[in-house]
This record gives sequence, C-alpha cells and structure tokens, in this order.
Amino acid sequence: MDTPQMGIDARLAGRMSMAEQHEYLRAKLTRRRVIGGSVAAAGTIAASGLLSGVAAASTPSPGAGPTLLGRPATGHHVDGALVAPFGRHLAFGPDPKTQFRVSWQVPLAVRRPFLRVGLQPWSLSHKIEAEVRALHTPQLLNSKLPPVDQYYLHVALDKLRPDTTYYYGVGHEGFDPADAAAFATVGSFTTAPSQSKRERFTFTAFGDQGVSYHALANDSLILARNPAFHLHAGDICYADPDGAGLPADGADYDARTWDSFLAQTESVAARVPWMVTTGNHDMEAWYSPNGYGGQEARWALPGNGHDPKNQPGSYSFVYGNTAVIALDANDVSYEIPANYGITGGKQTAWLDRTLGQYRKQHGIDFLVVFFHHCAYSTTNAHASDGGVQAQWVPLFEKHRVDLVINGHNHVYERTDAIRGGQVSRQVAIGATTRPETDGVVYVTAGGAGRSLYDFPAPDSVEGAEHHVDSVTTWHSAKGGGKVADTVEWSRVRYTGYSFISVDVEPARPGRESTLTVSALAETGARIDHFTVARRAR
Repeated sequence: MDTPQMGIDARLAGRMSMAEQHEYLRAKLTRRRVIGGSVAAAGTIAASGLLSGVAAASTPSPGAGPTLLGRPATGHHVDGALVAPFGRHLAFGPDPKTQFRVSWQVPLAVRRPFLRVGLQPWSLSHKIEAEVRALHTPQLLNSKLPPVDQYYLHVALDKLRPDTTYYYGVGHEGFDPADAAAFATVGSFTTAPSQSKRERFTFTAFGDQGVSYHALANDSLILARNPAFHLHAGDICYADPDGAGLPADGADYDARTWDSFLAQTESVAARVPWMVTTGNHDMEAWYSPNGYGGQEARWALPGNGHDPKNQPGSYSFVYGNTAVIALDANDVSYEIPANYGITGGKQTAWLDRTLGQYRKQHGIDFLVVFFHHCAYSTTNAHASDGGVQAQWVPLFEKHRVDLVINGHNHVYERTDAIRGGQVSRQVAIGATTRPETDGVVYVTAGGAGRSLYDFPAPDSVEGAEHHVDSVTTWHSAKGGGKVADTVEWSRVRYTGYSFISVDVEPARPGRESTLTVSALAETGARIDHFTVARRAR
C-alpha cells in the first residue's frame, strides 16, 4: 500500500516527504486547538508520578527528532491490582547470546513498573525498573476516532549466560508476577548458544501481518515450529488500513490497532524474539519527522545499525552460524518515496560494510537479509522496487548473500538464483543452490494475514507446478512510474496465506552447512522447499 497520510489530502501528501507531513499535521492540529480554545498539551508525557521510568516530559518542537508523546495526567489513581500487563514481546539485543529486550504494554498509567527475572519460574529474585515510553495520538485530521493514550514498557537484559533459559514476569505496584495470583503470567526465553557449539536451529519469517484470523493461524503454526527467532519484514499491524493515496486516507487511522496486534502475537512473541523492520505502513507521520516515533515507542531493537535513533529498523545480529541484517527499505524505495534518501546513503554504506565484516568472520556461514519492499516480485500490486534493485542488489551479489526475505506483496513468491537481474541457475522445488557460485535467491513472504494480491501468471507450488518460461511484470522507476519487464526468474508463486520456516544445519569446518527453506500455508501444507548450501568456516 502507499504511505499512510493521516488525513492529509492526497494531492498534497503525494508531493510531501514524511518530515513535511509531520510538520503539516502538527501545525494544523495546533491551529485547530487554538481556534477551539483547547488547553490540552499536544506532546507531554503522561506521568505526574504515576509512571516511573525514562521518559521526556517536554513539548516537542516541530523540527525535533523522534519524540515519545503522552498526555497531561488527570490526577486519577488506578489500583494497580486491576491493571493487567499485555502484549509482551521479546527482542534480541546486539548479542543474542547475552542480551535480550523485554517489552510490554499496560492499558492505563501505573506506578513503578518493573520486570522480574530468574533461572527458575518460582524464583524471580532479580527485579529491574522498566523504561516507560508513552504515546499520545490526538484526533487526527478527518478522523472521527477519539484521542488515544498508550503506555509501552521496556527492560534491557544484559550480561546473560549463553544457551540458558530464563524466566521472567512483568508487573507494577499492585501487580507482582511473583505473587500466586499473577504467577500464570510468567514467561521464558532462551539465549543463543555460543558459536563454537554449532547447533541446529530454526527461524521463521513473514511480512504484512495485521490483525486477522489468518494472522492467528500463521502464529499458531509458527509457535509449533519452536523457532529460535522470528523475522517480521515490515507492515506490522496496519493501524492505517488504507494507505492507498486517497483523500480519505488517515480518517481511519486507529492507534488502538497496535493494542490488538500485540495482544494477538503475544502467544509467540512472549517467548520467541520477534524481530521487526519498517515497512511503508509503519511510517506514521504524527509521531516524528521521520515517521518512526511510534515504532521507537513500541519496540526495543538491537540498536546497532548505522543510526538507531533515526532508523530503528536497521540493525544486525548473529545467531549461531548465521548473521541476520535488517534494513529500512523506505530509504531506497522508488515506489513510495516519503522517506527516500533519508539517510543520505549512510544505510547503504553500512550495509556494504556490515556484509563484508560478517563474510570474513570465522564461524559465520550464512548471511540472511530481510526488509520490506521487494527486490524481485511479479504481483500486479507492487511487483519489484527499482530503488532496491539499483542500490542494494549489487551489494547482495558482491557479498554472495545466501537468502533475501521481503514482504510488501501479499503472496508467496520465490525466485531462481539471480545475478545481474537474470537467472544464473534454476532452483527447482526441492533443489539445492550454492550462492558462492549460483547467485542469490529472493523470497517474498508477504502472506502473513492481510488481504491477498494476485499474479499475472498462474500459481505454481509443490505438488501443483505450472511453470511458465517468462512472466510480464514491472519495476518502479525513480521519480515515479513503472518500467515493463519480461522475466524468467519467478519459480514459485502462491496466492494464499503463508510464512517461511528455515532449518539451519551447521557442519564441521570444510563440510557444507545448509539452510533448508520451507514455505508453509496457513493449513500447514508445504508449498515450496529448497536448500542453500555453503562450505562451513
């Protein structure tokens, strides 16, 4: 979908960057308050002693960086025993062996939020104060929805032991997970093993989930795979359900959709690190000039990218023998240019540097990159992004990346091995490819839960293959428009809800390690599988 406009007329918004949309919204809403005689402050943290944590308490200026917003306290006290935390979601810190991040939400302001952690569920002896990140969403332009206040809480856990299971509970004054009444809320997570152990593991991935029964079905199957981590390639919850570039866009922006999403995913994310990156629907202009202020409030990510404050969706981590790199493709997208060029090329330079460092590092066999906009896809909706092809694909080929995972197109599609925009090796269903010599395989895994797209060619999946020699499609052009393509690399196409599950099998040095990629429909049926092999280092 196109960029959420939050009530800005489409003719105007189409010419505006995300920073310009942010300034426009702030100016318009401030003027509306002044005219209406409102005395509510637009950007102060709701606290007044009820929230204890790290949070700014000043009104932001229009040109400031990402700001965490809240509302003035009303003075009403809520009994903490009546307020239950929800929406727990884990993430890795920069080093998954020793660093985790625990995040959750409360529906109302509470006193002294905290996390308990320990090595046994009945012994959560270590208590840590939580950081508070509060968001206030006013009644936006053209919207009939009321203002919304949201309270997100975060704790950073460092100096953990590798390959160890920890138990944790979240609470606040009046609600303590160590008490019998709240004991059922205790969760757990396991840190990554040391690289020297070279153990088998599984991870899962998709993009474009939102809130739906199909999303729930995928979550249930993901949990059954018992993954070490999950990758969400952007367009996370769809608080803006439109984003179609229409004048009414933004009238339906509903920040409460984030509450529903985090509650929906808690069954998985409370025990499996849920690693997200930014899609076009995740740019929310009200919260900050770059559109990522809401993202910063809701998620605690590794923060080791080129500029974590201004681009939280860009980071990397190593799990076992696999390095994972997350990118913010809004920076390079020709199709949806609201944040095009926001880093001035710095993210791309960081990507080149990071891939090179990981490729040389002993013990790392595989490089996996995930981001939102598709490098290669043939759907009638978005197809391929010319900006990604121009700026990042050459780097994937330079460093012999093993797997690229995208969302954006709400389908499953998988390419042959590609080099220079052409098929360098056909990779049939069930085949093995070696990126060192064969090229890069690209997977679009955007069928996580939102309404589905279609292809200009028939579906072709495991057990029902309908291979075609070529597909007529397009890629987005710089400055707008579409460039027609006739391509031969579209190997598997599936118009249905699905996700991918990747089994990583490390080998002794000198032998081949493997990534076995399986695409699973929401029914559990396998629709594709292939293997990526590389000599272990």
